[in-house]
Amino acid sequence: MNQPASASSLSTSHAKAGPTRIALISAGWHADIVGQARESALAEFERQGLPRSQVELFEVPGAFEIPLHAQALARSGRFDAVIACALVVNGGIYRHEFVTSAVIDGLMRVQLDTGVPVFSAVLTPRDFHEHDEHRQFFHAHFVKKGTEVAQACLRTLASLKALAQLQH
Repeated sequence: MNQPASASSLSTSHAKAGPTRIALISAGWHADIVGQARESALAEFERQGLPRSQVELFEVPGAFEIPLHAQALARSGRFDAVIACALVVNGGIYRHEFVTSAVIDGLMRVQLDTGVPVFSAVLTPRDFHEHDEHRQFFHAHFVKKGTEVAQACLRTLASLKALAQLQH
């Protein structure tokens, strides 16, 4: 008989002893922009009391490689959450929409299969052009998204911890 997942099974990584550990994966394409999300997430974690030493950074070539790495990191038992950061742009072909769907679907599958929350700052702007105005806009936008993804991560970890305590 299939039973619904309990809060304790959803937060198996939270049962590990020790401090909260976060894995943050960044895609290498448009690293100057994507790096803004990574750096602002790290800064927000520190503002919220999570030391930089508790966040481990990983880099992959592009967004398409993120879900497999997220899965390996989630299954490792070393991390309470995984964050993915990437910029998938429309290079004039339809491929970017398939890549984005594959990445987001893969990330959702990882968190549902492992019980480790996975967060996405994988963005696909409708229009992105390699000129200063767009680069500056997305540079700033990724700063905002990095802060937001760190806040969402911490709030979700707190919520899952509260749900797990209800089971006891």
